[in-house]
Amino acid sequence: ENNYLDNIIMKKLMMTLSVVIFAITANAQYNIGTSTTVTDFMGNKTTTHRDEYGQITGSSTSSTDFLGYTTTTHRDRNGKTIGTSVTSTDCFGNTTTTHRNIYGSTTGTSRSTTDCFGNTSTTYMDSYGHSLGSSTTSTDYFGNTTTTYRDKYGQTQGSSTSSIDCFGNRNTQQRSKNNQTIIWSW
Repeated sequence: ENNYLDNIIMKKLMMTLSVVIFAITANAQYNIGTSTTVTDFMGNKTTTHRDEYGQITGSSTSSTDFLGYTTTTHRDRNGKTIGTSVTSTDCFGNTTTTHRNIYGSTTGTSRSTTDCFGNTSTTYMDSYGHSLGSSTTSTDYFGNTTTTYRDKYGQTQGSSTSSIDCFGNRNTQQRSKNNQTIIWSW
């Protein structure tokens, strides 16, 4: 039963990526969580995710190998591994991320492209290749990012803003149209 729940959590988590479980109703945007990413001197990243009350809901650690593949391990609030993601980058700077549960089964993929202005468009797909939604990210001169999440019909469902503090840590604020929605910004 516990493995079944972990599998469900991982599927939901990976399908929404970086970040939204798409909401259906409400026009207002609600604060539903934050993430803080710390990068060590080797370039490895540790991200801690918190809900709107500041309680830790999970974490992820990422490292990049000499071939340029980034492997991320996702953990629940108790530190138990619930899945992994592997990201590869092509010669044009486009990325493909494959998400897997704890058993190694693919739960979803995402593909990102960046235009000449530095704006990134990402599409999210389930394990069968069906579209789940998309996001667009813009970056300002200071490295702050704003991301808008849309469902598969193109309707805006949430957003996130991210900034870098004086120590180089990235702090992200997630918002959703539905205050019951949890955003995981893996």
